[in-house]
Amino acid sequence: MDDVFRKLFARGNSYWLTRFVILRLLGFVYAIAFLIAAQQLIPLIGEHGLTPANHFLAAVQAQLGSRTDAILHVPTLFWFGISDHLLSILSWSGFALSLVVLAGYANAIVLAVLWAMYMSIVHVGQIWYGYGWEIQLLETGFLSIFLCPLLDGRPFPKCPPPLLVIWLFRWLGFRIMIGAGLIKMRGDPCWRDLTCLYYHYETQPIPSPISRYLHFAPHWFHQIETAWNH
Repeated sequence: MDDVFRKLFARGNSYWLTRFVILRLLGFVYAIAFLIAAQQLIPLIGEHGLTPANHFLAAVQAQLGSRTDAILHVPTLFWFGISDHLLSILSWSGFALSLVVLAGYANAIVLAVLWAMYMSIVHVGQIWYGYGWEIQLLETGFLSIFLCPLLDGRPFPKCPPPLLVIWLFRWLGFRIMIGAGLIKMRGDPCWRDLTCLYYHYETQPIPSPISRYLHFAPHWFHQIETAWNH
């Protein structure tokens, strides 16, 4: 234990703790994402779902003219077979593997498998997986593959975190924050005059249980919310 703390707090080794925190949080987010997938994939994109994934893949292949081109344009493990049973197996397997990462074991192979599994879901998820946070999770998961050793899955492996990957994580965070702000400022003028949240809660695609109450909040409260979002 003393050796672990010496590694964490030794001069120039601050990124050991950074890697540990990133991987544990990533495991947590992956676990939530796969758990949600396990609950909703079959009714959404299952064989009798709202937008069946097997029909989607068939349409992609028909449009592109060959299976090879289809795989290159829409990479997913489900090209090798898709059914309600396989959707469920992949989702629950991803959930279990995410818990392993959350518990403290993670190497490049485990993270690559998790990334490939979730990418497979996103690419057949169609409109249900078209939100920006899905791409952010995939990009974060991809960077994390290079954050830890190939085989050593211990929470504090001997190999230090690559500095380049740490900077790429910083760049990712910067892009997310500045991009979200620029989209708002360049888009609807309501973000500039602080009125966007006057009607946001009645039109948001995924309302929360308190959205109705927030909608009826006074205008000055909505203006503060909008300014805070900048």
